[in-house]
Amino acid sequence: MDFNVKKLASGAGLFFTRAVQYTGEKLGQAEKTELDAHFENLMSRADCTKNWTEKMYRQTEVLLQPNPSARIEEFLYEKLDIKAPSRVTNSELLGQYMQDAAKEFGLGAPYGSTLLTVGEYERRLGAAEREFLQTSAISYLTPLRNFLEGDWRTISRERRLLENLRLDLDACKARLKKAKLAEAKAAMAPDFQETRPRNYVLSASASALWTEEVEKAEHELRVAQTEFDRQAEVTRLLLEGISSTHVNHLRCLHEFVEAQAAYYKQCHLHMQDLQKELASLPNAFAVSSTHSVAMPSSASDCVGSPVETDTLKIEEVQAPATGTRKAKVLYDYDAADSSELSLLADELITVYTVPGMDSDWLIGERGNQKGKVPVTYLELLS
Repeated sequence: MDFNVKKLASGAGLFFTRAVQYTGEKLGQAEKTELDAHFENLMSRADCTKNWTEKMYRQTEVLLQPNPSARIEEFLYEKLDIKAPSRVTNSELLGQYMQDAAKEFGLGAPYGSTLLTVGEYERRLGAAEREFLQTSAISYLTPLRNFLEGDWRTISRERRLLENLRLDLDACKARLKKAKLAEAKAAMAPDFQETRPRNYVLSASASALWTEEVEKAEHELRVAQTEFDRQAEVTRLLLEGISSTHVNHLRCLHEFVEAQAAYYKQCHLHMQDLQKELASLPNAFAVSSTHSVAMPSSASDCVGSPVETDTLKIEEVQAPATGTRKAKVLYDYDAADSSELSLLADELITVYTVPGMDSDWLIGERGNQKGKVPVTYLELLS
């Protein structure tokens, strides 16, 4: 119990001494030991590394998991050392819904069979996304977090210890300076004409006491300087290790980019395969033409859209240059002017082409009525 009380009192005295020294420095009333320029640059570089690493880590977390609730849940599982349950991606969930809907609508119907196919590819996209998330978490997020929670905490702890030893060192310098001033004052030549010899005796005694105090302060200063120099070297080595951290994070960044490239390439291949399968399905054009309603009215707005060009393939379903054929109207269409023909969904009309006409249009006839009709609103019958 006595030992604990003494230790507590010693710690409180040390804390008070540091507080006094720190306050004096802030008020400009005490001298401060300055670190060399190289050391200051190392600390500045370390702080910069920590700040930007933390920002990149947080934003990468948001990129890989936009849902904040899911991120909090994963954090709690990690802190509790419990394996997090497997989470279904949004694409996989959408694919499952599409496949379930296809069974309800009928797999033999065009809509049902298309839903089944698209749902399967959505699930493949979701599986690719889950693999990308796992790879990125291991190759990129984990090293960044290890630095923030491991190396940086060690650096911060050693820097705090160095700052405390620096305060102790400056406090020792201040005590030594004060003791030397007192010793010089006490050592001033006494007045031998003084009628009271006792004053001379007291002056000599005080000088001896301050000399002893100076020696004690010098010893404490040497000890404090040694501890400070040792801690400064330890901290310097840790700060110089930031260069190795940069090299490690550079390698992790390359791995993250490779994972992204592989993921997007796989998604692109899945979508190409999906388009090919949709084109081979019965009534594929009828299904794909449903997207043409939302297409821009101007042909120039569609330039540079490879998805629409590959899906519609209008030129492959054009009517022969001569002769006529039947066509089924897919959607209602209101004529924009007298040169066009209004259409009603599900009606049958006769269509043909004329030389020089835009390939997006045909001439349609219904009884005595005649006018231009858009190809995308028709299903051409053989």
